[in-house]
Amino acid sequence: MTEHQVQQILSVHLPGVDGLCAGCRWWWARLAPYPCSQAEWASRWHARVATRRFLDGLP
Repeated sequence: MTEHQVQQILSVHLPGVDGLCAGCRWWWARLAPYPCSQAEWASRWHARVATRRFLDGLP
């Protein structure tokens, strides 16, 4: 996966007004509580990349 693809997932899988994932409902007509598995995965991926970039920058 690339950073762009992960950002796309995070931009679509947002909480709806009813507490369900708007991306899951929109793409798959699936009622999933937010955060759904896609949003959790993308958030973890993004955090790992940010941590790796930070640690690689240390002397």
